[in-house]
Amino acid sequence: MKKKATLTSPAIFILVAFAVVPLFIMFYYSFLSDGDTAKLTLNNYINFFSKGLYLKLTAKTIKLSLIVTIICILIGYPMAYIMAKVIEKGKNILLLLIIIPFWTSELVRVYSWVNLLRDGGILEVFLKKLHIISSSSLGLLFTQNAVIIGLVHVFFPYMVITIYMSLEKIDTSIIEASKSLGASPLKTFINVILPLSKNGIITGCILVFVPCLGSFVEPRILGGVNGSVIGTIIEDQFFEIYGWNFGAAIAFILLALVLISMKVLSYFNQEV
Repeated sequence: MKKKATLTSPAIFILVAFAVVPLFIMFYYSFLSDGDTAKLTLNNYINFFSKGLYLKLTAKTIKLSLIVTIICILIGYPMAYIMAKVIEKGKNILLLLIIIPFWTSELVRVYSWVNLLRDGGILEVFLKKLHIISSSSLGLLFTQNAVIIGLVHVFFPYMVITIYMSLEKIDTSIIEASKSLGASPLKTFINVILPLSKNGIITGCILVFVPCLGSFVEPRILGGVNGSVIGTIIEDQFFEIYGWNFGAAIAFILLALVLISMKVLSYFNQEV
């Protein structure tokens, strides 16, 4: 027992020193007023909930995260199913292609979308060559749609991998038994495959929805002034306005939102 404690103590020390302690320090600062004479106060939290702007941005952030999560499911589930149950060869290559984006910087991936979505960019030129659009510009960059595209590109691999791992564990004989009993492919999917893969879906939702709540790079670069979310407000408070105390309060409100989201998704993981 002592040996185990000795082996785990460095990891525990690092976790406490670089995660728990800074968290408590920021929590303390969230109750301090801004200015030269900082005092303990609840004004930071009161200001957040009393101003309609922050509440609207919170609702906008939740809505954006939900849209991205739903799109990731719609794209990720069919892709994962094809990899797990349809394709027999080349699975490793497909998985590698999905994982490759993780090897590049998130900032680089976002700026690549800027070149694609901007007026006169690669996507617009390509669509005009195919005569899909007229001479008018796409007008995608610095819009909410551009932010959604960027976030889906960043997070959908998490959805694909988690669902794929869940589908891969399903015994093919169970699916064959359902078909032999006269169930249609749709009934087999709804009654057999979907319930057995729910853990992968819920895990993927957690890995997509929760990071989306705190994202600020994609909304800032791809959304411009239309991409303001809670994450960008926190960034502004810390690096532009230097309202660190108010920024810390917003960060803890976001943390509470994240914990509630994880609790709700975990509940569905048990009940569905």
